Amino acid sequence: MSTSSLADQMAARLQAVLQPTELEVLDESWQHAGHAGANGTGFGTHFRVRIAAPQFAGKTRVARHRLVYDALQIFIDQGVHALAIETR
Repeated sequence: MSTSSLADQMAARLQAVLQPTELEVLDESWQHAGHAGANGTGFGTHFRVRIAAPQFAGKTRVARHRLVYDALQIFIDQGVHALAIETR
């Protein structure tokens, strides 16, 4: 999987699964150089997801985060180390 477009791939997956009304996926890996899980390239390990979706209605923050983690599990399995999730 190409890390240069990993944020775009993650966004596409979230679009397909959760059909969000708002979505932003940011690669913040460069901010974590030298931290656990960093791969030395400054890309592809640490992400921030800002998302609003109808499926979140009536769910707790933990349940909303679980929906995001479940949608992105394939990326976590392939080396994404950290997700900061902001749900609305």
